Amino acid sequence: MYIAAVVAILIAIALGLVRASLGPTIYDRILAVNKIGTLTVLLIAVHGFLAGRPEFLDIALVYALINFIGTIAVLKYFSFKDLGHDGRDSNEAHKEDA
Repeated sequence: MYIAAVVAILIAIALGLVRASLGPTIYDRILAVNKIGTLTVLLIAVHGFLAGRPEFLDIALVYALINFIGTIAVLKYFSFKDLGHDGRDSNEAHKEDA
């Protein structure tokens, strides 16, 4: 049972790698990398459950948070070419600063 679950997750990760390498747009590639991260969280959680190690679930949660924050940061960088951009126009920012 454990081997079947791990093999299925690894096949899904391999399909995500194919999509990440062939994706026509950057957003397809980012989505594929996010999928790989989510499947890695699932792999860690399944391993922890089947091995009887509940502390692996904590590791999986931390990895999920890092994956989420990393995805948001990459998307923001590719959208604005700057991680410090607050989403406002430069004209709006200058009006409020004055």
